[in-house]
Amino acid sequence: MSSNISENIMRQGEQRRITLTLNGRKRSGHCEPRELLSDFIRHELGATGTHVGCEHGVCGACTVQVDGVAARSCLMLAVQAEGRRIGTVEGLAPEQTLGDLQQAFQRHHALQCGFCTAGILMSCADYLQRVPDPTEAQVREMLSGHICRCTGYTPIVAAVLDVAARRRSDARAAKEGGHA
Repeated sequence: MSSNISENIMRQGEQRRITLTLNGRKRSGHCEPRELLSDFIRHELGATGTHVGCEHGVCGACTVQVDGVAARSCLMLAVQAEGRRIGTVEGLAPEQTLGDLQQAFQRHHALQCGFCTAGILMSCADYLQRVPDPTEAQVREMLSGHICRCTGYTPIVAAVLDVAARRRSDARAAKEGGHA
C-alpha cells in the first residue's frame, strides 16, 4: 500500500477540532473525520433541534442552513463545516421567542408530532429568502423534499403562504411609511 493511501485511511478514534459559526456564535468542538454534521451539531454542540431521520438525505428532518442555504446535515461531514456558518432551528428566532415562520406554523397547526418540523422550517426559511412571493404549487414543490407523516402538508403550505403575504404587506407598509 502506498504511503499516500495509508495516510488517507481514517484511524478509528482520530479526533479533529473544528470551528464554525452556529446560529451567529463561533463554536468549536472535536469530531472524528467520518462524523456527520448532524451528529456533531446534536452531540458535540448541543443543538438538539436538528433531528436525524433516515440518514440518507431523503426525509429532510436534519435540514440546516450552511452559509444561508438549506442542506441535509446527514449528508455532510462535520469537518466539511470548518469555518462555515451553520443555522439550525434554534437560531430562527432571537431570545427564546418564536419567529414569524414558527408563529405561522403554530397558527395554522402545521405540526403534530414535530419530528420533521425543524428541518421543514429551515427549508422554508431559506426558500422564502430566495422566493418571497411563492405560489402554492411552488411551496408544495419545495416541500416535496421532506417527509411528514402527520400533517398532510396542507397546513404547512398555508403557513408558508401566510408568512410570505405578511412579509410583503409589512414591506409595503414600511415603504409607504418611509415616504410619508
